[in-house]
Amino acid sequence: MSFLTDKYHKLKQELDAKGITLVAVSKTKSVAEIQEAYNAGQRDFGENYVQELVEKYEALPKDIRWHFIGHLQSNKVKYIAPFVHLIHGVDSEKLLSEINKQGQKFDRPIPCLLQVHIAAEETKFGLDKAELGAIIDKIAAGNGPVFAEVSGLMGMASFTEDNDLIKKEFRELKQLFDDCKARLSTINYPFPILSMGMSADYGFAIEAGSTMVRIGSLLFGSRIRK
Repeated sequence: MSFLTDKYHKLKQELDAKGITLVAVSKTKSVAEIQEAYNAGQRDFGENYVQELVEKYEALPKDIRWHFIGHLQSNKVKYIAPFVHLIHGVDSEKLLSEINKQGQKFDRPIPCLLQVHIAAEETKFGLDKAELGAIIDKIAAGNGPVFAEVSGLMGMASFTEDNDLIKKEFRELKQLFDDCKARLSTINYPFPILSMGMSADYGFAIEAGSTMVRIGSLLFGSRIRK
């Protein structure tokens, strides 16, 4: 098995001590590998593909907290709505509306994060500051979604060796998070999660104030790309 138990426990202890949630990115990994991670104590797993997530949900223990961390198409929300623990990448009001619709259909709030575009690359998805502000204003005014439970922000830094740029982008996202949290505190709206940081840059993300990191290759080894 490729799951490195010793490395996992060391990292988990480090993150637990700081109150940071570890999401083990298990996309393309087998049910057996995820089961091994589960047996080691991991409960939060992140998947990028809807069909793969549904298949793994059906095959694995039901107390796993499944995170959808990829780009989610509105027409596929219905497949994960009954069980998903957290949707990380809400990058449009259209998607937020569909999550709300499906949450109402299945009579369960669906926690989700607003994805903000902070990276230099144009290929990354995410809301710009104006779009983010518009959604936060609606929530603060009491006009936000009821079944799509907006719980925080998510962002991905540029894929670069320029550490100063990565740190800058994480700091900017943390500032946006703090601004949103302050805006929503006026209505006592909980906004606890800042999901940023992956295997290559999670240290910088933690320094900037991340509360949740998404780590795959550092734990499972290199992925086979689809």
